Amino acid sequence: MKFAQATAILALTAVASIAAAGEIKHYTQAEFDKLTHDGKPVVVNVSATWCPTCKAQKPIVESLMKQPAYKDVTVLAVDFDSEKPTLRKFKVSMQSTLVAFKGTKEVGRSTGDTTPEGIEGLIRKTVQ
Repeated sequence: MKFAQATAILALTAVASIAAAGEIKHYTQAEFDKLTHDGKPVVVNVSATWCPTCKAQKPIVESLMKQPAYKDVTVLAVDFDSEKPTLRKFKVSMQSTLVAFKGTKEVGRSTGDTTPEGIEGLIRKTVQ
């Protein structure tokens, strides 16, 4: 019986940690509009597969999204090479750009930052 209880506790812990994680999704205008109009924290992440700076940012963003403090944050990924209308909408001219929103208000942006502290500072602005 103890093994079954331990297994159940581990399963519940795994579910709780998933529920405590922020989401990373592909950007759509409908998703962005819904989240921001509902007052949710959003980070638009513009990246390119060939970009070494973007590759350095990716594990940092993924790690931060696993922290309970950012469980309500949604990161919306935009492909720099194929989503030019979205780049124009957000006035982004370079890959490795992060644009932070608290509801419909832009609260910060950065380009080329690969420091965990800098990226976390930007994401934190969406939940303060």
